[in-house]
Amino acid sequence: MAPDPRPGAAPGAVFRARDALARLARRGDGVVMEDREPWRIGGMDPATVREAAVLILFGALDDDAARTRSPALAGTAERIGAELDVLIVVRAGSLRHHAGQPAFPGGKLDPGDDAAPDPHVEAALREAVEETGLDRDGVEVLGTLAPVPLPVSNFRVTPVIGWWASPSPVEAVDHAESSLVFRVPVLDLVDPERRHYATVSRGGRTYRSPAFTVASERGDVTIWGFTGVLLDRILTETGWAVPWDTSRRIPAPL
Repeated sequence: MAPDPRPGAAPGAVFRARDALARLARRGDGVVMEDREPWRIGGMDPATVREAAVLILFGALDDDAARTRSPALAGTAERIGAELDVLIVVRAGSLRHHAGQPAFPGGKLDPGDDAAPDPHVEAALREAVEETGLDRDGVEVLGTLAPVPLPVSNFRVTPVIGWWASPSPVEAVDHAESSLVFRVPVLDLVDPERRHYATVSRGGRTYRSPAFTVASERGDVTIWGFTGVLLDRILTETGWAVPWDTSRRIPAPL
């Protein structure tokens, strides 16, 4: 069993959270993260599809100061740990694709990644370092999940599940790529009061994705779209999700 990543953390909950993620990662390609909802706008072009990877990095916050939680979360903190969090970046508003959207650190595979034992893991870690400045030596890679199509930019994205065994300071390194880097408590993600479907209308159709409204140093941020889909699947697959009002619809913050 891995050592407790933070002195003073609740060992049982922290260990259980890491173990749940490790079990998820061991299922690998068996965890297909395709949409349950009609979210994917457009189709993939097999002739030009490109490979990419994202780092979905969970860890334990340095502290979780007393804060108001929804009554629906009674007992949930003891089950998954009040300290459990995930790393999120907000893309720069000037980017061609996904401008201004919250996302996991990551990006396309570069030719040099092919020399690594797992090019997708290498790409996810390399991009995370470039975007957030984290120390990759503190990241324990638990495994990868099945690639997920991202038609809007024609990428096939491999989720890399990581555990932040030794957290390091992070910040937006290149403001041409990211405008904000922050850690989101998983308790906020499972809070029913913070969950809804984000909707986008295109060509007479309405698409929806799971969405989460979370706090950051710059105010509330809505995680939606591709990243919202991945978070929703992981929360469901690990058993951390809490029932929420799936009839709640709010236009996506485009």
